[in-house]
Amino acid sequence: SGAGSSNQSAGGSTSTPNNYTDFQRLGATARLLLLRAAAAQWNVPEAELSTDGGQVVHAASRRRIGYGALVPAAAQLPVPKAEEVKLKDPGKYKLLGTRIGGVDNPAVVTGKPLFGIDVRQPGQLTAVFVKSPVFAGKVKSANLDAIKALPGVRDAFVIEGTADLRGLLPGVAIVADHTWAAFSARKQLRVEWDEGKHAKDSWRQFVQQADALGPQPGATTLRRDGDLATALQGAAKTVTARYEYPFISHASIEPQNCTAWWHDGVMEIWAPTQNPGAGANLVASTLGIPKEQIKLHITRSGGGFGRRLSSDYVVEAAAIAQRVKAPVQLVWTREDDLQHDHFRAGGFHFLRGGVDANGHITAWHDHFVTFANRVERDGRSQLQPGSGAGLSGDEFPGRWVPNCLLEQTPIECGIPMGPWRAPGSNVFSWVVHSFIDELAHAAGRDPLQFRLDLLGQEDVKPPTEGRGLPYHVGRMRRVLQEAAQRAGWGTRLPKGRGRGIAFQFSHRGYVAQVAEVTVSRDGELKVDRVTVVTDIGGQVVNLSGAENQVQGSVIDALGTLLHARLDIEDGRIVQSNFGDYPLIRLAESPTRIDVHFVKTDFPVTGLGEPAFPPLAPAVCNAIFAATGHRVRTLPLSGVDLRWG
Repeated sequence: SGAGSSNQSAGGSTSTPNNYTDFQRLGATARLLLLRAAAAQWNVPEAELSTDGGQVVHAASRRRIGYGALVPAAAQLPVPKAEEVKLKDPGKYKLLGTRIGGVDNPAVVTGKPLFGIDVRQPGQLTAVFVKSPVFAGKVKSANLDAIKALPGVRDAFVIEGTADLRGLLPGVAIVADHTWAAFSARKQLRVEWDEGKHAKDSWRQFVQQADALGPQPGATTLRRDGDLATALQGAAKTVTARYEYPFISHASIEPQNCTAWWHDGVMEIWAPTQNPGAGANLVASTLGIPKEQIKLHITRSGGGFGRRLSSDYVVEAAAIAQRVKAPVQLVWTREDDLQHDHFRAGGFHFLRGGVDANGHITAWHDHFVTFANRVERDGRSQLQPGSGAGLSGDEFPGRWVPNCLLEQTPIECGIPMGPWRAPGSNVFSWVVHSFIDELAHAAGRDPLQFRLDLLGQEDVKPPTEGRGLPYHVGRMRRVLQEAAQRAGWGTRLPKGRGRGIAFQFSHRGYVAQVAEVTVSRDGELKVDRVTVVTDIGGQVVNLSGAENQVQGSVIDALGTLLHARLDIEDGRIVQSNFGDYPLIRLAESPTRIDVHFVKTDFPVTGLGEPAFPPLAPAVCNAIFAATGHRVRTLPLSGVDLRWG
């Protein structure tokens, strides 16, 4: 895609809702052109023709002709007017909603060169780019002459970079004939860094700051309804809790990489990116190359999850290529990928809640202590929360609780943050639906009925003052009730086994999950079953893909819940590879994942993210039901679940 063209991107579960209707019309338009081409060829009325199985059919004469044979003639016909194009009656769909395998699956599993790291150009060189272990640190000195003298090394040089944490950071580039030479030379590189003001940052320090800030009034009031203090004072039961979660990495299987070639006045780029337009824009603004002189090819990505919405690796490759003037492939190591990610931010929630004598929530207070980077904007220095690290004033259960206070206070850090699968809701859901569960148990109420009572009976809960998306209560109640019914909610389980329930409205999708777990007396957890009911509107496009997205969300969310944690010491990330940042293994996956879709008369939406957020609270609520242990710190690998 050229930089001057309209941008294509993959993120926010938007591909289906943004393109579904357009693709329907494209298909219907092509079908009409094929019918008209066949009508002209056979000299019959268009109205006598139909289509079936990739062919145009004339029932009266029993003639059939394949689409392929009609394409040359159809391509010469004028494009029909919009009012002439009729969409197919959904009752006549033959493919939509059925299971269809991925057309490129065989190529993926047989190792065909589809991914960014597979790109090869004539005369291509390989580069590594070494950045400060403390983000945005600057190069003071480096043994460049010694590196240049090593076998296979073509060049080594400093890139000054910028102060933009999500842009081109300072570092040392090593360009070599191949990966082995580049990686080997890197091991002998010695750099003295100016690590800057964040060189002493640590998670321990952040915890201390958060615990000092949590009991104080928030820096920003996001929502204030009713009289919180009076409601808490008059509540029949109150609960106070502190929830904590760490920074985590995307940890995609394919590390970041990009191939760039500066030739004939054009910067040509091959990148596994989720946002090519943003990549081209960053290259243009950073390197001073006009957008019309940037040509960016999109390759398949070996995992994105929001990481490849950022373009740091793209501008790094382009900066190196601009100097080398040969095709050069920048390859990040696994350590680079884990330690120089644009991370999901950690956070702390200081919560207070109250229920009345009838067991209904009357008070809710969440003081969210989050993380922010200092940025220059309009000539002023200010703190900007990272992507997904800012709470919305419409966050559930805002608008449902009469006395509600939502506050936010940022801690300054020098850690780059970025979108991470289901930004915000991927962890807010755990906090909110775990604390709702705490209030349900404090009130002596069934957690399902407690939630249904909280939602109420309204079909739509409109946003206050135009903020946020409408939240359709009827749709949420339906998935919640169906998930509970399908999971056998309410049937007794022995000690050490439990069920937990949670729901989330995310990316226009309504998802409820019930997790059933077993926890042994020595604290070993097994997720036996996850029941998922999803409402993504009126049409599941590809049932196989939809089921895979939900199953993948559940497994990804469980792996995150079990293991994901990055430690920060002396301003740098401690973990470096899958040995100390493990992904979920087969034996840890749920024994059974039941996926169900409910059809509603609403526009279709995407599925890459909505099924992720409810898993963590559902599992943690199930752990409480099984053991009496309330999980308030993530991940579970650091929690003692022993009981009895």
